[in-house]
Amino acid sequence: MIAEELKAAIEEAVPGAVVAVVANGSPSAQHSLLLDSDHAFEVARFLRDDPELRLDFCSNVTGIDWLDTEVSEKVKVAKLVDGVEQTVEETRKTWVLGYLEAVYHLFSMEKKLGPVVLRMRTKDRGEYVHLPSLTPLWRSAEFQEREIFDLYGIVFDGHPDLRRILMWDELTDHPMRKDYVPPADDDAEVMEAVQR
Repeated sequence: MIAEELKAAIEEAVPGAVVAVVANGSPSAQHSLLLDSDHAFEVARFLRDDPELRLDFCSNVTGIDWLDTEVSEKVKVAKLVDGVEQTVEETRKTWVLGYLEAVYHLFSMEKKLGPVVLRMRTKDRGEYVHLPSLTPLWRSAEFQEREIFDLYGIVFDGHPDLRRILMWDELTDHPMRKDYVPPADDDAEVMEAVQR
């Protein structure tokens, strides 16, 4: 089933779900489905339980950090030039707020289908970093969501055991974030935490 067909099936099965197809221009052309976090759990349950799909195996979950970016676009505007109205081209720059993303790769062992790639995005990289956990649907996501929490800082609501898995508990930062600054080697606080 192609991404557009899956999108239509999801929107029919889960009223109110917002699904977008994220195109992949690589030779694999593995397009993904971007889910709104309010309906993501219901959508995931549909994909797992639908008799035509039976996406019963989550093989991989990963995190991505997207920094704030400046976008430039050329627009045509009407301006007075020497007393005459003319259409001129201007460059407008805007900032796009960064976000964190969780990406799930799903397969159906029964139907020999996949991968189906699901994406969920946080509202930003700071305050609003919550997404629903899909671990209650696919147990194989448990450690991978914990790793993403630990390294990127995404809080998976509904996760049965969301705690650090690689870093020490006292660390307050997330080392896979693109703006992460490692502590100095002689930082006494860090060394004390590591020695415990």
